[in-house]
Amino acid sequence: MPDKQSDAPVIVWFRQDLRLADNPALRAAAKTRRPVVPVYILDETGAGKWALGGASRWWLHHSLAALGQRLSDRGARLVLRRGGAREVLAGLVEETGATQVVWNRCYEPAARSRDEAIEAHLRGRGVTAENFNAALLHEPWTIETKSGRPYTVFTPFWKACLRRPAPPAPLPAPRRLRPAAAVKGERLESWNLLPRRPNWAAGFEQVWTPGEAGATRRLNGFVKATLPGYAAGRDRPDRESTSRLSPHLHWGEIGPRQVWHAVAPRAGAKAAVEKYLSEVGWREFSYHLLYHVTDLPTANLQKKFNDFPWRRRKAALRAWQRGKTGYPIVDAGMRELWTTGWMHNRVRMIVASFLVKHLLLHWRAGARWFWDTLVDADLANNSASWQWVAGCGADAAPYFRIFNPVLQGERYDPQGAYVRRWVPEIAGLPDKVIHKPWQASEEVLLAAGVVLGKTYPKPLVDHAEARAQALEAFKTIKG
Repeated sequence: MPDKQSDAPVIVWFRQDLRLADNPALRAAAKTRRPVVPVYILDETGAGKWALGGASRWWLHHSLAALGQRLSDRGARLVLRRGGAREVLAGLVEETGATQVVWNRCYEPAARSRDEAIEAHLRGRGVTAENFNAALLHEPWTIETKSGRPYTVFTPFWKACLRRPAPPAPLPAPRRLRPAAAVKGERLESWNLLPRRPNWAAGFEQVWTPGEAGATRRLNGFVKATLPGYAAGRDRPDRESTSRLSPHLHWGEIGPRQVWHAVAPRAGAKAAVEKYLSEVGWREFSYHLLYHVTDLPTANLQKKFNDFPWRRRKAALRAWQRGKTGYPIVDAGMRELWTTGWMHNRVRMIVASFLVKHLLLHWRAGARWFWDTLVDADLANNSASWQWVAGCGADAAPYFRIFNPVLQGERYDPQGAYVRRWVPEIAGLPDKVIHKPWQASEEVLLAAGVVLGKTYPKPLVDHAEARAQALEAFKTIKG
């Protein structure tokens, strides 16, 4: 008779690791040669303000559909369950007789607390619980200063990372998974992750292909066609000059080790390789910060900003959200975000600076909007980046560095192609005034069919006045 222990299934708990290749937890389960029960749990218990935003829900639906198909091709069926992860896993252990549960680590504070409790609960019931690293090049507790403290400045952090051995080669996807006995799951459609009427995500479908295959194609295309010019072109939103891998990395459809080993060996593109990998490093740094500073999403890292005189201006916030500030580069970015669920990184900095320094609105208001509208909404990256722009975070840009949206537009979108795409009502304006339509003559405006205040807004604030007010506000917290 077969050994019952050798036939006991292994539960693989998928989370932000929705791929088969370079998935250590899945690989460990496959190596046991025991039946595998892959499960994804939609756990919204205790999520609070960090429940999945609308754009994230759209991505998750399509990514799970893709993952389910890839698992099915290898003999396993993805089980979908909704509820508290601890209760769901306990139920699955009982139903299947599983003696082992494996997963890849998450680093958000709530997820860490939850996972530690689940691990203790499972082991208390005699179930083996193992977890692995699939999301980072270096785990947060492995990179420290000489005094044993976490880094708070990016450059020395990244130098410390680069001094370590290169990341191990990515693991291949299992060729075959031993199926377990049928386990009941829920229908993906019953989770209602997709928008109903109106379908505000229609534009997403033209840009994104969620899932591991889409991530691999995007990485390969970037390395072959875009990487060589990355260092020079990465700040140009009017060009296809970035990898756009951020949502795939967030959902774990591809891992940083895979990115590293695809990019690092590229000969003849040293500057581009170093620059791109440093951007991967910023992702690592954000996770490093969130691990060591658990209130990063809600509290100023630099506590002096607790006294900053933020304003409450609902109308201004709404104008910013809708891309109707009267500053074309800002409006273009916000409209790109709403239409595609993504925004070019240079433009993210511009629109964020405008919110916190021109409008004096709290960075948390911007972070919350991004959380709901970005397909790559990531608690670590989002929180660290908004605090960086606001001047209150780690290695932050000085508060007095206030982006001039006109100059930023003229420098990084010199022919106005980006603005014309996303702000078509001013597309007829000549390059000279496309980023400052209020300076165009009446004749030029008339020829372009632009009526300021009607077909396109007048500037919400005057740049010079807003800059002066921001600097004055900053003086109140110095000391």
